[in-house]
Amino acid sequence: MTTTQTETHRRENSLASVLRSPRLLARESLAGVVTALALVPEIISFSVIAGVDPKVSLLASIVLCLSMSLLGGRPAMVTAAAGSVALVIGPMVHLYGVEYIFPAVLLAGLIQILFGVVGLARMMRYIPLSVMTGFVNALGILIFFAQVPHIWGGNPLVWGLFALTLAIVLFLPRVFKMVPSPLVAIIVITAACIGMGLSVPTVGEAGPMAAGLPGLTELLVPLNLDTLRIIWPCALSIAFVGLMESLLTAKLVDDLTDTPSSKRRECWGLGISNIFAGFYGGIAGCAMIGQTMVNVELGKGRTRISTIAAGLVLLLLVTGLSDLMSKIPMVVLAGIMVIVAVKTLNWHSIKPATLKRIPLPETLVMLTTVIVTVATGNLALGVVGGVIFAMILFARRLAHVVIAERTLADEGQSVIYKVTGPLFFASSNDLVEHFQYADDPQNVIIDLSEAQIWDVSTVAVLDAIETRYQRYESKVQIVGLDLRSSDFHERLSGKV
Repeated sequence: MTTTQTETHRRENSLASVLRSPRLLARESLAGVVTALALVPEIISFSVIAGVDPKVSLLASIVLCLSMSLLGGRPAMVTAAAGSVALVIGPMVHLYGVEYIFPAVLLAGLIQILFGVVGLARMMRYIPLSVMTGFVNALGILIFFAQVPHIWGGNPLVWGLFALTLAIVLFLPRVFKMVPSPLVAIIVITAACIGMGLSVPTVGEAGPMAAGLPGLTELLVPLNLDTLRIIWPCALSIAFVGLMESLLTAKLVDDLTDTPSSKRRECWGLGISNIFAGFYGGIAGCAMIGQTMVNVELGKGRTRISTIAAGLVLLLLVTGLSDLMSKIPMVVLAGIMVIVAVKTLNWHSIKPATLKRIPLPETLVMLTTVIVTVATGNLALGVVGGVIFAMILFARRLAHVVIAERTLADEGQSVIYKVTGPLFFASSNDLVEHFQYADDPQNVIIDLSEAQIWDVSTVAVLDAIETRYQRYESKVQIVGLDLRSSDFHERLSGKV
């Protein structure tokens, strides 16, 4: 991309430019309309997993979408009642009842605010690229298979409508770009089904679509230690899963749009928004990755206007247009999400040519992330599994890079071991085997000028080496330590 193209791209993606341009404002608004329609079926299905009324999840999603449009750190990212949060809420609801969701959501929101205030979003830098690639590929697989029940096993009419959806979404942009092709597909196919009286599964069959809004969420349990004992494991899970999925999605959108975002703001913004959603709606949420891809990739949404539009359209659908919304065929929404799934997959990462160039451990980390995520249906667990596996492989590689070169000095009266490499629990445990205790002279010098002490395990190993030499009445000198390593060693030597 040239400098001129980059500047044009940035101007078109700025909020001020969008507000001044009717064309860009229409683009953002229509992206929000498509996103809102894509949100409805997933929110309803996730409410079943969480064990709550679909209306609860829809209302919470309106609150989350609108509040995160203002408070969130990543413009154009869609936040709503997500499946990953539903997965961790479900077990508590089945054991204790829906009345414990409200206090659990409030506690989770406070934890997320705390994370944002202390800056723990910086931990994202420790997620390797191979885990991010696995996260994206697993996401595409999960989105795809979530649509299969709406298509597979259906009658020829369903398959025909599915094919028509794909044709409109993929080929219409080549001749007409003023309106997002997914929105055209939804309008055309819904109108055709209503006008021709076609009998296919609709959004209304997935859950009740009664119009109207309830009041604030009532607190139905006492705020005491017994309630805290019940809700705190669920609250921690909501907080961690929500933050992880939101931050990973924010990083993905950063890369797709070549624009930065504030991860710290995303943390505390999500916490405040979840508290709002708890008071009005009753359930928590986080970034909706599939719908974010609809907004950013298909709708070309780039600013907060697109997500504000999505929240307002969702509010309109839940209140005044619930009857019309209930008549949207599930197959058209499934077709749109299938295209999103295909676009989400990182096809380059699984090409044979790429796999040949990439080191095997990196590929294994990516596959581990995908397998754990798909097996559990939980993106957060997949990422944690991938990171842990990457850490194990990294530690294993570093364990074998430490070298100890032995040199005799002073006409054989002294021996110098020059140690090179990082010394931590994995590498320093092997260090003991590099010394010739019985054959060395009584003056032993361990030169660590090309090494660093990183943990207590290394100090303990160095103490153990000195102890073994003492059996042969040899004296050990440790030299060459940098200031930090020297201070660390002096403070802990003989005490661990």
